[in-house]
Amino acid sequence: MTAPTASQLPLRDIHLPPAVSWWPPAPGWWALAALVCVLGIGGILALRRRRRPPTPGERALDELRALEERGSEFDPTASTRSLSTLLRRTCLSCYPRSEVAGLIGEGWLQFLDAILGGRRFSEGPGRALLDGPYRPAEPADVEALFALCADWIRALPKRPFPRLAPWRRFFRRTDRATSGKTQLNGREP
Repeated sequence: MTAPTASQLPLRDIHLPPAVSWWPPAPGWWALAALVCVLGIGGILALRRRRRPPTPGERALDELRALEERGSEFDPTASTRSLSTLLRRTCLSCYPRSEVAGLIGEGWLQFLDAILGGRRFSEGPGRALLDGPYRPAEPADVEALFALCADWIRALPKRPFPRLAPWRRFFRRTDRATSGKTQLNGREP
């Protein structure tokens, strides 16, 4: 028997494996993608926390420290006036205007006491806020008032009163015919 030639043999052509697909990726690529996602989310959260605007309480404490440093330049009456203004502005930043803006006299002091607890405004050194701007004050009273105001600011809620959502601001309008009352879609809010 003679050896068969290549054309006579029942041979098939060489089978190449299929091309490597890009999907699904190898486990290392999955791990790398997860790591990038975690680092990206962590970075975004760190930036947001770092770039967070100061709360009204933090701003008020900064201004209180500045007033205390400049306190020797002012007479005690001007310092009391400045403290009263600072507390009112801080309240307007943290609480609804309808709740705070109209408070005067004993009602104002009771509101301040309610936030701090106790009666340090209506019966203690905070009483100087009522008549302090109109009478000469002693430096010892002003120092106690600075300490009381610092305690009050630290007792404020960490987050200010929530304002209207942006989509509700769009629908909010003031109708002059109802003497400045704010209405929402023609109804009372």
